[in-house]
Amino acid sequence: MSPIAHLSNADRQSLLKDLNYLNTAEIKSFCKKHSIPYTIAVETGSGRRRTRDDDRKGVILERVRHFLSTGEVLQETCFPATVCCFSPLPQKLTTSDRMFYGQYDKTSRPLIALMKELTGGQFKNGAIARILARSFWARGEAPTFKEFAAAWLEASRNHTAPNPEWAYLSDRANGSAPPDWKRMRAADAARVMSVLNRIPAK
Repeated sequence: MSPIAHLSNADRQSLLKDLNYLNTAEIKSFCKKHSIPYTIAVETGSGRRRTRDDDRKGVILERVRHFLSTGEVLQETCFPATVCCFSPLPQKLTTSDRMFYGQYDKTSRPLIALMKELTGGQFKNGAIARILARSFWARGEAPTFKEFAAAWLEASRNHTAPNPEWAYLSDRANGSAPPDWKRMRAADAARVMSVLNRIPAK
C-alpha cells in the first residue's frame, strides 16, 4: 500500500515533484530508514557486491517515488560482470576498445583525447556522459569508444533542458529561480522531509 495514500491527489503530486529539491544527504536519510538502495552493485564470480558509487540522483528519486506510490522497494542497480573491468585503463586507446565500468576515468588524458577526437572536439565529461555510460552498463553493454562517442553526440543534441532533478538549473531554465533560491530550496525540502519523516519504517 502507498505510504502516502492518505494525502489528497494534489498533495501527492506536489510531494512527488518537490522531491527534486532534496539534497543527497536528505535523500539518503530517507533511503536508509526504508532500506531503499542508492549505491551501485556489480556482479562478480563470487556473487554481487556493492561499490562505493552512488546511483544518479534521478535514479534514486525514481526509486523513492516508486516506494511512496506503491510501498514496494525496487532492487539496486547492478552492472553485470561483462561490463566491468578494474584493471588500469591502457595508455593507448583505439576506437574499437570498449568502455568498461571500473575503467571510465574522467581524469584520463588518453580517454578524453580520444573522445574529443571522435566528437570533433565537442566532448565534455559532464553529467550527460556519466548518465549515458551508466545507461549502457545497466543494459549489459560495454560500448566501444566509437559507439559511445556517437551516442554522446546524439544525447547532447537531444538534451535541450536540464533534468528535473537538477533543481536549481531546472528552475533557472524555466525562469522560476528567485535570488534567494537556496533559502527557497531549504524551505521546500523541510516541508517534504516533514511528510517523509512521518512514514514509519517497516
